[in-house]
Amino acid sequence: MEKTLKKYFVIFTVPTLIAFAFAFIAPFLMGVYLSFCKFTTIKNAQWIGFSNYAAVFGSSQNFLNSLLFTAMFTVVAIITINVFAFGIALLLTRKMKGTNLFRTIFFMPNLIGGIVLGYTWQQMINAVLYKYETTIVSSAKYGFWGLVLLMNWQMIGYMMIIYIAGLQNVPTELIEAAKIDGATAKQTLFKVTIPMVMPSITICMFLTLSNSFKLFDQNLALTNGAPMNKTQMLALNIYKTFYDKPGFEGVGQAKAVIFFIIVALIAVIQLRATRSREVQQ
Repeated sequence: MEKTLKKYFVIFTVPTLIAFAFAFIAPFLMGVYLSFCKFTTIKNAQWIGFSNYAAVFGSSQNFLNSLLFTAMFTVVAIITINVFAFGIALLLTRKMKGTNLFRTIFFMPNLIGGIVLGYTWQQMINAVLYKYETTIVSSAKYGFWGLVLLMNWQMIGYMMIIYIAGLQNVPTELIEAAKIDGATAKQTLFKVTIPMVMPSITICMFLTLSNSFKLFDQNLALTNGAPMNKTQMLALNIYKTFYDKPGFEGVGQAKAVIFFIIVALIAVIQLRATRSREVQQ
């Protein structure tokens, strides 16, 4: 069987590699090249060196403010989503009635599109704030916590499913041994359960980090960066630079390259940090 797989390995992998090259590698390399050019279309691109990258950090681009806002949002979203998702997963892995129903209910928000969620939550939050004669776009703090609330509601159910899969794979012998040794529920949780579900934590941390940093459609629909671009996240900042500022397409492309590098570095660091804590079974 192994010899057969090796023999036909190329037949099955080459089409996928070709599709990956055309769909991802070629556009990515073209994007990197265009970040060093001034252009309106690919055909009229003119090489200008690092001028676009220098312009990225100008005060008019609001890039650093968007980066700070995105970083703050990501930290809060990662903590809240994973804490709530893990807590719900713990409850639903106990022998309770209707656990399958609850799992379905919690997972359903993840199936709804970001634009729909953004406009829906905008109406609901504004309905509450209307009583105080304000709206979600009147203050950056309302927009910030509105985005956090929306992201939690959308992603907790998805992360919960992953945590449930991890919790169900924890050997019952370890839990029983901990109880026999006199470990409290808290000690069992932090010394046995959490170390054993570190692979699930690694996955959930990666997904929440990458999705939070790349958040776009929810940000566009919920606040559109208002007020005065104070709730504008990086993806939205790049989009508006590229499409709303004629002549700044190269700057928008340079922002996209920097954005890719930031997300990739943070994701690699996070994966290395969490994988180092995984228990070898």
